[in-house]
Amino acid sequence: MAEDFYTILDVPRDASQDDIKKAYRKLAMKYHPDRNQGNKEAEDKFKQISSAYEVLSDEQKRRRYDQLGHSMYTQAGRGGGGGAGGMSPEDIFAQAFGGGGGDFFSSFFGGGGGRSQHNGPSKGDDLIYELQIDFEEAMFGADKEISFPRSDTCSRCNGSGCEKGSSRKTCPQCNGRGQVTMSQGFFSIRQTCSQCQGTGSIIEKPCSECHGQGVVQKTRRLPVHIPAGVDTGSRLRMSGEGEAGEQGGPAGDLYVRIFVRKHEVFNRDGEDLHCDVPIQFHVAALGGKVEVPTINGKTELTIPAGIQSGTELRMRGKGVPSLIRGRGRGDQYVRVIVEVPTNLNAAERQKLQEFAELCDKDQHVHPRWNAFMKKARRFFE
Repeated sequence: MAEDFYTILDVPRDASQDDIKKAYRKLAMKYHPDRNQGNKEAEDKFKQISSAYEVLSDEQKRRRYDQLGHSMYTQAGRGGGGGAGGMSPEDIFAQAFGGGGGDFFSSFFGGGGGRSQHNGPSKGDDLIYELQIDFEEAMFGADKEISFPRSDTCSRCNGSGCEKGSSRKTCPQCNGRGQVTMSQGFFSIRQTCSQCQGTGSIIEKPCSECHGQGVVQKTRRLPVHIPAGVDTGSRLRMSGEGEAGEQGGPAGDLYVRIFVRKHEVFNRDGEDLHCDVPIQFHVAALGGKVEVPTINGKTELTIPAGIQSGTELRMRGKGVPSLIRGRGRGDQYVRVIVEVPTNLNAAERQKLQEFAELCDKDQHVHPRWNAFMKKARRFFE
């Protein structure tokens, strides 16, 4: 079982941002590839702690991670071997230690001079909503309404975080650079400014609605159209319905993941349907027509004389509607189960005995039985 991000950084789940950053910096210094050249294990560990730090150091990502749990979050594509949001481990390292990019040594010894790159608008996180639907809804399509919590851009400040009539001002701690230089031992480290979080500016008067966050938590109600033919595992993308973006960035997307409840009659295999239909003994022997269920109602199926139990009959175009335009529908396969009569009365038993005696006189009635007996005769001698 994969370690969660808190375990990887060796911090408690209620750790502060400062504690998370300190834990990351300690581990990053220990496992950085430049200090462990040729050590694959250290390289993998460095990637793990980078992924963990990128998520836990971001309030929105951390909140979503806590809600979904490690397994669901990483399955959604946010926790891979590199940075969870697309940043490389080296970029995460440089950001955590105040570097503007480049390699390990240039970050530590003042490389990459000039004005730092401030955090600009960024897209919000994607959300995943799991929706259970009935088998019939998957076959014919349906319109549903879902509700879920998400962050929305604050309507009072339009995402700026500033109260009306106020604005951001240059950060006095870093003079708008977004970074500060600290001396540690015999070298200097450029760090992200703790007062402005690297933006180079601070909010003079925080918005009274969102308290300077630029976003507020709301419950979103959304109509969802389920197209005919969806199956368990299908994902519907709702553009712009995810978490609000930061600093005016676009919202993320919402992915509705479908789970289809099992049906009491039909089993699905791609675009085909399968079902078992019991038929009477005499219908199997003589042939005839039987009524069978389909997703559109009952229909007649012709049973050829002499059909054997377990035989599948194909009904073209009676299966699942295709999600691909122009492909029509799959097929339905009916597996015939010949039911042997039970609880016979005296008259029925007598008739069946007479039938058996007639069959014994005609070897052509049971060709499979006769063929088997020829092969097995030597075992009976």
